[in-house]
Amino acid sequence: MKEAVAAGDQALVDGISQLQFRDVRPKATSEITDVDYASLLLRHTRAYIRERVYRRVGGLAKPTK
Repeated sequence: MKEAVAAGDQALVDGISQLQFRDVRPKATSEITDVDYASLLLRHTRAYIRERVYRRVGGLAKPTK
């Protein structure tokens, strides 16, 4: 952010200010297919916590035709 302020890029400064890091953990863990590895990264000892709290991927539907 310091670089954006120094460069005078107010649009970038505003964008960085609105970024919320809480959105990163569910996104990252939803993309990991190995439940044990994702639980290790989240520092949870039980995989069901990852599935219940962080998993944000819907089911896959088959085409009708």
